[in-house]
Amino acid sequence: MAGILVGVARTSTFEQQAGLEAQERDLKAAGAEKVFSEQVSSVGKREKLEAAIEFCRAGDTLVVTRVDRLSRGVADLLSIIERLEKKGVALRILSFGGGTLDTSNATSKLILTVLAATASWERSVMLERQLEGIAKAKAAGKYKGRAPTARRQADTVRALHAEGAKVAEIVRQVGISRASVYRCLGQNAAVT
Repeated sequence: MAGILVGVARTSTFEQQAGLEAQERDLKAAGAEKVFSEQVSSVGKREKLEAAIEFCRAGDTLVVTRVDRLSRGVADLLSIIERLEKKGVALRILSFGGGTLDTSNATSKLILTVLAATASWERSVMLERQLEGIAKAKAAGKYKGRAPTARRQADTVRALHAEGAKVAEIVRQVGISRASVYRCLGQNAAVT
């Protein structure tokens, strides 16, 4: 019996809502009968991915729009593929070099492994270059680090709070985390 297509969509932040909606649209257009969506960093706990893998049955295919929406690197990708294979579930990546990649065949598995390894290598090289540039800038006294984005919003946060806005509303309006709102307000205790 042929299985169903189970979609997984992910973006890293709440600011990427349009990207999440686009993934959901593409997964449904590809025939996904069930779509699991989440907004979480790839290094965070992926509860919806886990739920999707748990949901899949033998003969099903897990579908993602791009490989970076699924895994954080080669080892993670291979681990996910191995878990899927043990359940008799294939993996389909909709946007893969202009075509679709489906691990239900050996050639696609080989291509995916090689490309994932290449992407991981490129990321490592990029990080090495970035660290070299930071070290050079520090030595020249030009490196200041990343500007704290939430602190720039502190006046807005305090003004909204003074107007009676609740923390959840401030988070939504300003686009920073709940913890950042509390830091801007200079409070450790819960604020309504």
